[in-house]
Amino acid sequence: MDWQGQKLAELLMQVLLVGFAVVAFAVGYFQGSFKTMLVTYAYGVGFTTLLTVPSWPFYNRHPLKWLDPSEAEKHPKPVIGNSVPKKKASAKK
Repeated sequence: MDWQGQKLAELLMQVLLVGFAVVAFAVGYFQGSFKTMLVTYAYGVGFTTLLTVPSWPFYNRHPLKWLDPSEAEKHPKPVIGNSVPKKKASAKK
C-alpha cells in the first residue's frame, strides 16, 4: 500500500463508519430496537474492515520507486540538522 492508498483507506474508513453509524441509528430508532441498531452497525464495521484493512490493488496505484542498492551507495547520505554542535549553557553561580 502506498502513501496515497493509506490516505484513501483512512478516508474510506472514516466516511463509512460515520455513514453506517447514521444508518444504524436511523434503523434502530424507527424499529425501536437497540439490538437492531448494534447489529446493523456491526455489519457496517465488518464491511468497512474488509474494505480498508487488506492491501487491495487499488490502494497501490502510485508505488514508490526505490533506488537500487548499488545506486544508493553512490549518493551521500543526508545530514540532519546543523553539523556544528551547540554550546552547553554554563551554569551561573
